[in-house]
Amino acid sequence: MKQLQVIQMTKTYGEKTLFEHADLTITEGERIGLIGVNGTGKSTLLEIISGEETSDSGERIVPKDYTIGFLKQDPEINGDLTVLEAVFQGETRSLKAIRNYEAVLLEIEQEPENEILHEKLFAAQNDMDALGAWDMNTEAKTILEKLGIQDLGQRISALSGGQKKRVGLAQVLIETPDLLILDEPTNHLDYSSIRWLEDYLNRFKGAILLVTHDRYFLDRITNHIVELANGTLYRYVGNYESFMEAKAIRLENEARESEKNRNLYRRELAWMRRGAQARSTKQKARKDRFSELQDVVTAKSDTNSLELDFSASRLGKDVFILKNVSKNYADKVILADFDLIVQPGERLGITGNNGTGKSTLLNLFAGTVEADSGTVTVGQTVEIGYYTQHNIDLDEDARLITYLQEVGNEVETTSGERISVSAMLERFLFKPETHGKKVSALSGGEKRRLFLLKILMGRPNVLLLDEPTNDLDTETLTVLEDYLESFPGTVITVSHDRYFLDKTAQKLLVFKGNGQIETYLGDYSDYLAKLNTTAAPKAEPKKKAVPEAKTVPQEKVKLTYQEKIEWQGMEDAITKAEEEISALHAELETTGSDFTKAGEISRTIEEKEAELLDLMERWEYLAQYAD
Repeated sequence: MKQLQVIQMTKTYGEKTLFEHADLTITEGERIGLIGVNGTGKSTLLEIISGEETSDSGERIVPKDYTIGFLKQDPEINGDLTVLEAVFQGETRSLKAIRNYEAVLLEIEQEPENEILHEKLFAAQNDMDALGAWDMNTEAKTILEKLGIQDLGQRISALSGGQKKRVGLAQVLIETPDLLILDEPTNHLDYSSIRWLEDYLNRFKGAILLVTHDRYFLDRITNHIVELANGTLYRYVGNYESFMEAKAIRLENEARESEKNRNLYRRELAWMRRGAQARSTKQKARKDRFSELQDVVTAKSDTNSLELDFSASRLGKDVFILKNVSKNYADKVILADFDLIVQPGERLGITGNNGTGKSTLLNLFAGTVEADSGTVTVGQTVEIGYYTQHNIDLDEDARLITYLQEVGNEVETTSGERISVSAMLERFLFKPETHGKKVSALSGGEKRRLFLLKILMGRPNVLLLDEPTNDLDTETLTVLEDYLESFPGTVITVSHDRYFLDKTAQKLLVFKGNGQIETYLGDYSDYLAKLNTTAAPKAEPKKKAVPEAKTVPQEKVKLTYQEKIEWQGMEDAITKAEEEISALHAELETTGSDFTKAGEISRTIEEKEAELLDLMERWEYLAQYAD
């Protein structure tokens, strides 16, 4: 069984240590999700594992003939290549044969009567036969189709960022490597493409290492989670749901340990303050212990979590009113006599296929695009915070603190507390030593977090969020979702992310193309389930069977012989189940930092408690008829 290993790996950038003495083993068949706050070094870790980046120290062990396919967050593809050339860019004989065959087909489309080209096609077909490349070519065409790539002759330079990402994804999938490394593979994919990709990866025989913001995708693909936190890799067995359970146990254990250390620290501090006349060895040892304990407590206090707490401007009765609005781009219809009223406090999700005009609607709300006809009325009290797909006002040469000071020097929280910009940067996980650095020094995810902070500092009462889950880490998204739940204003979100929409939207506008927009009240997952049910072929109606005559059962008045035997052992069974659960809880307390074991024990406890509940319900039933 093939394995890739990195051992005692350390990587620093300037004064920042991304990870130190980190170990990771990736085995064939493992599907590993990598999780961590933006800026902690996830993309760098992927690059080191792929071999494109080197670590400062440590060892990378790769078997012979081991192949790696690496999809970067922003794939680097030669703009002069066609889609066909880029997708079949690999240097294996099969890929070269497919590339040649497809190129000849494109030439024949331009010159169908050219006999020389037909001779080249015949030779290309023979090469395909000899190498058995037809199945690979069919699989490749299926991948391209499912990812929405139609024009194989188009130049890469003419594609949008999202289209380039899909070409890059098709490229690594077609190569079927031993290890697939995917950095945000669901970005720019619509729902149908994401579901297809889920199915494809679940059939994939090699190993997978991926970073994604899509928590449903993460939950359905992975069987291991690796968390990068404070320079350390924590490994968990199971999918995202199992990880959340195990992490909750880890944090609870750490909190108990931290509280114990704080109490000990207070006692030691009191002893230090009382002083001692004599300087005995015992007292010196105790002072040394106090110093060590102080370091532990200080380290614990440095592990901050992201906080969102902003006041919002007052919002009146009117937000947005669209009446008979039409919008076209060339021959493409985006909106056709569209009417919409957006209420104060509304949570509106906008979804649908790519290129149908979802972002255009947000731009109409924001006033950055004008309607061809109809009226867009914006309420007088509306203060818009527009989180776009691109950091349109992010000055790369600005210092972090001066970039935010363009909004103000202080931030007001919901409780009326006023916080400095520097303190708010710290709440957003930017350490004090980074506040004077230029924006250009930040990672892509950190820039998005900074952009979000500036928007929220402006105290908007209407938030327009265009694909907010692209490039934000799962922790930031969880905190943002929690903040939006209590946000007093209106939230309008364009997204394909099922998890985010389920948590933040109560009403959906589903763009179907050519100006067709469906309204749905409810969760996005419910809508998709309804859509799948509607699309499924209906079964032939069964002929009604003639009902058989039923005998009325006699009313139960006493226990059967078998039930009497069961009743006699019921008390002992319940007692035994309760003792087993108590023993498991005691074992859980001793797991310490073994979070995988803690997760397994927690799941066993749940199973035992469910069994106990069944026993209790059975006891209540039998008790009715017992003597």
